[in-house]
Amino acid sequence: MGNTLRLWRALWSAGKGTTVAITVIRLVERLVPAATAMVVGLFVSRVTALDGTGSLGIVLVPLVAFGVVLFVSHAAEAVVEPLAYLTQQRIDGAHRAAVTRLVAGSPTIDVLEQPEAQRLIRLAKADPDEYTQRTPGQAALAELDQTADAVGVAAACLVVAQFAWWLVPLLLVPALLCLRLRYRQRRTFIRLWRAQLDDLLRADRWQGMLTSPGVGKDLRVFGFGDWAVRRLLAQHVVRCEPMFALWKRSIRGQSWILLLVAPPLLIAITAVAAGAVRGQVSIATETAVVTAAAALFTMMGPGETALTRLAGLEAVRAYDELTEFIGRGARRRPPAPAPAPADSSALVRFEQVGFSYPGTTRAVLDGLDLEIRPGELLAIVGLNGAGKSTLIKLLAGLYEPTRGRVLVRDGQDLSDLRADAWRERIAVVFQDFVKYELSAADNVTLGRPGGVPEPGALAAVAREAGLQPVLDRLPDGWETPLARSRTGGVDLSGGQWQQVVLARALYALRTGAELLVLDEPTAHLDVRTELEVFQRLAERRDEAGVVLISHRLSTVRQADRIVLLDGGRITESGTHDELIASNGSYATMFRTQARRFQQGYRHATEEDELR
Repeated sequence: MGNTLRLWRALWSAGKGTTVAITVIRLVERLVPAATAMVVGLFVSRVTALDGTGSLGIVLVPLVAFGVVLFVSHAAEAVVEPLAYLTQQRIDGAHRAAVTRLVAGSPTIDVLEQPEAQRLIRLAKADPDEYTQRTPGQAALAELDQTADAVGVAAACLVVAQFAWWLVPLLLVPALLCLRLRYRQRRTFIRLWRAQLDDLLRADRWQGMLTSPGVGKDLRVFGFGDWAVRRLLAQHVVRCEPMFALWKRSIRGQSWILLLVAPPLLIAITAVAAGAVRGQVSIATETAVVTAAAALFTMMGPGETALTRLAGLEAVRAYDELTEFIGRGARRRPPAPAPAPADSSALVRFEQVGFSYPGTTRAVLDGLDLEIRPGELLAIVGLNGAGKSTLIKLLAGLYEPTRGRVLVRDGQDLSDLRADAWRERIAVVFQDFVKYELSAADNVTLGRPGGVPEPGALAAVAREAGLQPVLDRLPDGWETPLARSRTGGVDLSGGQWQQVVLARALYALRTGAELLVLDEPTAHLDVRTELEVFQRLAERRDEAGVVLISHRLSTVRQADRIVLLDGGRITESGTHDELIASNGSYATMFRTQARRFQQGYRHATEEDELR
C-alpha cells in the first residue's frame, strides 16, 4: 500500500492536470473492450432481427457506435503517448535530481567511497541499460495502468454477468492466479538482476575504459584492446547466463498458465454456446459474453506492467537505502572538550587529531597538533605517504577525524558546522584535481558557482596563476571549451590545467574565501613558472591564510613557517633558516634535493653544450 501511495504522489507531483488527463484516457482505453463487446452484441442482435427483410437502417446505430469506439480507442492512444512521456520525464527528472542532491549533500566523502554506496547509487540513478531495468516514472505509469486494468476487468465482468453470475468467478479466479504466477516470475527476475549488480558495475567500468579517450592512449600503445574487449564480453556472459536460464524456466512454466486459463475459458464458451442453441440466450448475448471473457484475460496481461512497476520501484527502494546508508555514515564523534576562546588568533587549529581511513586500522595521522594563522604562508612538507593530502581533506571537511578535533577561528568544532558554510570560507586545489570539460571561464568561476562572473576578478586571477598566455592562444579565449571532444574545444597540457585549477582557487579567494589551500599546485610547472606563481601567492598572504604543500623544498623556503609531517604528526616547525640550522630531517631532505637538482642542472648544461 505504501508503494502504491508513493507512486500516486509521484504522478500527482508531475502535474495535476496532466495526471487527471492521463487517468481519464487510461480508463477510457480500458473500458473499450467492454464497450466493444456490448456494441458487437447489439450489432449481431440487429442483424439477426432482419431475418432477410427490413431496412439496413436498423444496424446503422450499432455500426456508428462501433465506429465511435474505434475512434475513441485510436484517439486515446495518440493523445496519451506524449502525455505519458512528459509525466515520466518529470518524475524521473525529479528523482535523479533528488539522488544527485543526496549524494552531493553528503558532508564527507568517506561514505561514498564504500562499495555498497556505489551499488546503491547505480541502482538509484534509474538509468536503464537492459531489459529488467525501469525508472520511477515508468513505475508510476504502470501503477496507473494497473488501476485502469482493474476498472476494465470490472467492466468486462459486468458484461459476462449478463449471462450468468457464476461465470465471473470461473473466469476471474484463474486469471488472478495466472497474474500471481507471472508476478512471482517477475520478482525472481528483479532479485536476480539485483544480485548481479556487482557484475554490472564491473562491466560498466570496462565499458567506460574502452571508450575513454584518456585510457585510449595506453590501450593503443600497449595493445591491450582485444584483451579488454574479451574481459568485457566475459562480464556480459557472466551476467546473461543466469538470466537466460531463468527465461528458459519461465517459458517452460507457461504450460501451467495455459492449464489455468484454457479450461475455464472453454467452459464459459461452451456454456454460453449451449444456452444459445437451446434458445435460453440470444446469439447477441453470446457474442458479447465471449468477447468480454477474452478481453478479461487480455487485460490481465502477460505481466509486463507488473515487471515495470517492480523494476521501477527498485530505484525508489535504492534511494531510500542510500539515504539511510549516508545517514549512518555521517557518524558523530564523542563530545569534544570546550571550544577555544573566540578571540583565538588561529584561523584553524588541529588538536590531537588522529585519522584512519574507513576499513583500515593504520593511523595516517596520529596526535597531530597544528595551527594555521591568518596572514601567514604555511608550508607543509614530508615524504610520500606522510599524510599531507589527508590533512588537507580533513581541513576541507571531506573526512572527520577519528579522534581529536579541528577548530576554526571562532572556536567551533569543524564537525559541528554546516559543511557548505565552512567551504565558502576556503579555496582548495587538490593534487588530483578535476578537469571539467567546460569553457575556460566556467572552469575558473566554478570556484564560486551560482554568481555572476566578475570579469575583473577573472582577469586578475589569470595573471596571478600565469594563465593569461594560455588564454591568449585559445581560439575563443575564455569561451573556449577545454576538451577536444567538444566543438571548437582544445586539450591543455598538465601544467596548463594546473594553472586553470589554481586560477579557480584564486577566484574563490577574490570572491569571499579567507583560506587558500594548495596541494602540490605547481607539480606540473617548470621551475621558473613555479617560482613566479609562488611569489604571487606570497603576495596574497595579507588577504588570507595560505597553506601550501609542495615536494620542491627550494620553493617553500620563502614561506613564513614550514612544518614537517612525519609519522602522522608534526615533528619540526620553523622558518627555512631555522630548520636548516637545527640540522634535522628537513635539512637532510633539502640538501638531498639541492644536490640532485644541481646534478640535473649540470647534466642539462653539458647536454646543451653538445648541440
